[in-house]
Amino acid sequence: MNFSSQVKPISYLKANAAEVLLQLAEKREPLVITQNGEAKAVIQDVASYEETQETLALLKILALGNREIEEGKVKPLAEVVKRLRAKKTPG
Repeated sequence: MNFSSQVKPISYLKANAAEVLLQLAEKREPLVITQNGEAKAVIQDVASYEETQETLALLKILALGNREIEEGKVKPLAEVVKRLRAKKTPG
């Protein structure tokens, strides 16, 4: 992805907001907004934002799992299956 074509000053956003929103939805690429020549914000379409948030959530879950493995907070699969089957069996 080439961000140089997706950089616009805030004045462009103010003058062309509706067009910018259409382009965001069509291209599904983020747009960097500058103010006084400095990057100040990034905007993106809602679908892309939601996908990014879902991806981050999955990565956090994986990181937590890896940390638990490193800390030894794991049990052998056979033990877990045995315990689950015991709970399932009326008794």
